[in-house]
This record gives sequence, C-alpha cells and structure tokens, in this order.
Amino acid sequence: MHALTSELCDAASVYLLERWLQEENSGASADPPQIEGRRLAVRVGSDTAEDWEPLLPLGEVIVFPRETPYARALATRRTHLLDGMDTHTSERLGSLADDSSRIEDLLKTASFLVVPLHLRDVPVGFIACTRGPERAPFEAADAVAVERLATRACVALDNARRYERERRTALAIRSSLLPAADADFPGCRIAHGCLPAGDGDIIGGDWFDVLPRPGGRIGLIVGDAMGHGPEAAVAMIQLRTAVRALAGLDLPPADLMHRLDALACDTPGASFATCVYAEWDAERHTCVLVGAGHPPPLIRGPDGRAVPVTLTSPGLPLGLGTGTYEATVLDVPEPALLVLYSDGLVESRQTDIDQGITRLGRALESATTVTHSQDTLHALCRRLLHTPNAPAGRDDRTLLIAALTPGPPR
Repeated sequence: MHALTSELCDAASVYLLERWLQEENSGASADPPQIEGRRLAVRVGSDTAEDWEPLLPLGEVIVFPRETPYARALATRRTHLLDGMDTHTSERLGSLADDSSRIEDLLKTASFLVVPLHLRDVPVGFIACTRGPERAPFEAADAVAVERLATRACVALDNARRYERERRTALAIRSSLLPAADADFPGCRIAHGCLPAGDGDIIGGDWFDVLPRPGGRIGLIVGDAMGHGPEAAVAMIQLRTAVRALAGLDLPPADLMHRLDALACDTPGASFATCVYAEWDAERHTCVLVGAGHPPPLIRGPDGRAVPVTLTSPGLPLGLGTGTYEATVLDVPEPALLVLYSDGLVESRQTDIDQGITRLGRALESATTVTHSQDTLHALCRRLLHTPNAPAGRDDRTLLIAALTPGPPR
C-alpha cells in the first residue's frame, strides 16, 4: 500500500474474496451475480490505515454486484481503467460523507483503476486505485506497474494462506490431543504443560494423556515418538489413540504395554517410540508403573526429597516386537508428587540424561512446600518446564504432574 500511494495514486485499497478466504472455491461461477470482498488494506495519501479505520474498517465485507468494475475485472481477468468512480462505490461512500469531510475528497476521483488478483486461474480479489483531479489520469503504463505488483502480492497471499492452513491444522491436532483441562480426580490432582521445540514449531512427537479407569483408578502416560514434525505427529496420534482404546479394555498395565508394543510394530513411524505408564489407585495406596525405554518418573514424598523411580525393568522402546514389560508397584501411604516427563526436559547434546534427571529432581525438591492445590501445581509445572540451565529447545518438553493423595483403605 505504501508503494502505491507514495507515487502512483492518491488512494488504494485491497479486497480479497470472502469465498477464497473461507476456501470455498469449488463450484464457484466464473461470472456470479455478485461477489463478496473483505477489505484487508486501505491507504489514502500519507494517512495511515488506522486513521481511516472508523470510516473504512478493515475486515468489512462488502457485496459488489455483477455490473461493478470489480466484478467485471475478476470475471474477465482484465484490468479496468475508468474516468471516474463507479456508481455503486460513489453511492456507498456518499452515505458516509455526513460523518466525515474526508470522504468528499475520495468522491472527487478523476481516474479509477481496478486490477484483479488471480492465483492459478482462481480469482482471489482485487486492488483499487484512485487519482484526484489534480493529477493526470492513469495510463497503460500505470496499469502494468500495478499488475506487476499484484502478481507479487498474489504469491505472498498464497504463501500466507498455505502457512495459516498448516498452522491451523497443527493447532487443531495438538489441541485435540491434550486432555480437556487440568483435571481433579478423587485422590489425584493433575497439572500438565508442553513447550514445543524451536521457534514456530507447534507440533511434534511428544504425547500424554490422563485416563480414568474403573474402580476410581487413574491412568497417566507420557510418550515420545522419534523425530519431529508431521511424521512424528502422525505416529504420536496413532499411539495415543491406541492407548485410549486399550485402556477401555481395562487391561493390567503390563498387558496394556505389550498390546501397545504389538500395535506399534504395524504403525509407520512408531518404531522406537518410548513411553511410561502409571496407574494410581487411591484406595489401595498403590501406583503401578510400566516403562518402555522412557526416562524414569520422579516421585517426591512428604520429606521433600525427589528421586527417580527404580523400575523393575526399563523396558524396550515400542514397535520392536521383542519387548518384555514388567510392572513396578509402589506403595504410597502418604501424599506424594509423581512427575512424568519427556526426554526433551532432561537431555540435550550438551547434557547427559542422568545429569538432566538429577537437575530436574533438584528443581522439584527446591519448590516451596507443596499443598497439592491446583494453583500450586500450575506454578510448579511452569517452573519445571522452564528449569534454569535446562537443555536448549531442540526437542519438545512435556510434563505431567500428579499430586497423589491416598484415600481411606478399602
């Protein structure tokens, strides 16, 4: 807009077709009775867009009949050069003249230029430029200059929409895979968090879930599919879905992991995925854990000490088909914190995983006295995710904290 109004015209605006923005191009007529355009940019002289926002608000959708130069430019795919503003636009702007004398200056247009925007033969929108009576009318060379700018703008618009589509897809996948909210179950409060790796990366291979089980038990799982990006995300989606299905069968934790291993063998990209599963029974005061090549959980007891859980067997990663998985049963007679996490929180090229686990344990120990309230768990989750001296973000960091409170025995 600055390039246009600084040299070529007195006022310029950009409209994109609403159906293109909504990705509803299939079946669209080449010459519809009307088009709907959303105003995305406007500039008049040296004024900024904000100066005109009250009168010509960005985002406003306007209906343009077939006979307007805007609709004709899109239908014919040709630039329209006129001696003045069309009747439809004059009447629309004229209705605003009572609110601002500046509109009257726009109505004095002596030369009008409408350049269509097309992407691969699909109409996208248009650029409208005006000149007042003090300047010479637009010429063919001016139209060519705006057309060149329009071509470059179309490429940028196409790239922006592709990026936004991918971003929306990734956000939809990630949000659908998160537990509905930080949950509060009888004998168990939950807080969780995830920091995607790198700038702009919003989806990867980390996954976690909270699974209510029969008899008041709660299943907790954190896993990590190898790699990063769409391939890892697809594997992660399938693994998480499989865990939910298996949990519905009410299998013992070790059997659940055996079944998940077998499913991962037939799931592209799921081989070598790791996870750790915990099942808390508040009435029995027991927590059953099964690992599949994943970093061990941490547990902090009433004395404030945080230690890694020594599993009976660390288990092999999923998808190898040769894993043996054994359950580790912890007796938890007093309130405790159980922390499940992904390796991105404790491992990097510069940090050994054992050192990272030790550092995370110290951070858990240094937390103020934990009351197991939801607010306290939230604060602790944020603190651990941003642990000082944590490894640089080359991998997702995922954290699941469970405040275990034993209930009255059966």
